[in-house]
Amino acid sequence: MGASALLAGCAGQAEANGLPSQPGVTNQTGRVIDLWNYSWLAALIVGAITLTLILWAITVYRKKKDDEKLPVQTRANVPLELMYVAVPLLMIAVLFRWTATDLAAITDVSGEPDVRIQAIGKQWSWDFNYLDDDAYSVGVQATLTGEVGVEETLPVLYLPVNELVDIQLNSRDVIHSFWVPAFLFKRDMIPGRTSNIQFIPQQLGTYQGKCAELCGEYHSAMLFTVKVVPRAEYDAYIQSLRDAGQTGSIGLEYNRLQDADVQPTGGEG
Repeated sequence: MGASALLAGCAGQAEANGLPSQPGVTNQTGRVIDLWNYSWLAALIVGAITLTLILWAITVYRKKKDDEKLPVQTRANVPLELMYVAVPLLMIAVLFRWTATDLAAITDVSGEPDVRIQAIGKQWSWDFNYLDDDAYSVGVQATLTGEVGVEETLPVLYLPVNELVDIQLNSRDVIHSFWVPAFLFKRDMIPGRTSNIQFIPQQLGTYQGKCAELCGEYHSAMLFTVKVVPRAEYDAYIQSLRDAGQTGSIGLEYNRLQDADVQPTGGEG
């Protein structure tokens, strides 16, 4: 009963445990938070048992005063030896199965998405192609001055709430990493490779995104904003892109300056 209450409190206080999110932000954040909390609980239990056994052995088997007898130098206890081999293996197997099950669910992309978007990482910004809506937005490198209002210049990724989103990830130059801390998920973007992620954003709001892979001189400025909005607001944003002439998709042939005549440079990896 006490353990259940403790875990419930941990889940509700995910940020206090070092996680920048809470259950329900997406359909996967609760799963990640549970894995985090239970892994910590298992580690604390194992640590407490190990420390108790160490202190018990130090106390019970310490050399007594005036005891000059040489203790037995070899001793065998087969059941005990089997136990301290079998128990750790069992623990590892349980943690491995739990982790592998959650990882398979989080990385599953077999669903039929409601929205398909391509996110393109480049030195040092982001482009977003709204594949089903035949529209795109282009990001430019942010200038981090520390002044109020800089956030408004960042590339923005719009997502409709409570709909299954499939994001196709590509890099235009070097290795980047698509990371939205509040979603508790990130995925590397490898040049020449395509990967996908699927999730359902479940809470309206504005979230911060960033590149999580050192990708060159202005890596720290490679930021973007995610807006989870109602479907009507999402459709209005798509229409604003069309009205601005941003129809179709922007490809991978451009460099970070959106210049197709200049081949992408390797930059700093």
